[in-house]
Amino acid sequence: QVQLVESGGGLVQPEGSLRLSCAASGSISYINAMGWYRRAPGKERELVAGITGGGSTNYSDSVKGRFTISRDHAKNTVYLQMNSLNPEDTAVYYCNANIRTWIMGGYRNLDYWGEGTLVTVSS
Repeated sequence: QVQLVESGGGLVQPEGSLRLSCAASGSISYINAMGWYRRAPGKERELVAGITGGGSTNYSDSVKGRFTISRDHAKNTVYLQMNSLNPEDTAVYYCNANIRTWIMGGYRNLDYWGEGTLVTVSS
């Protein structure tokens, strides 16, 4: 089995910063792409940022220039550094990873999700 565990959410004032972490553990052969999604109250889940196995990154327009995604292959961990936060960034943030794992007699690339961590931006 594979698990993703997020940490680092919380309450922050506008213009503040937070750093989210997501660590993958379990039966992992290789981690392909990793990413962060968020679901704000009353809205659909959206991609915030993604990073490939080779380190290429992409960001939603709403966070470009403020958020930075990075990963540590040795620790099977992805990070999201969030700066200049504003109330519109308030959401539950979810980690996602596409992981090559041994399951049902063979290797497969499967998507896994963390349980989410709440980020609240408010004064």
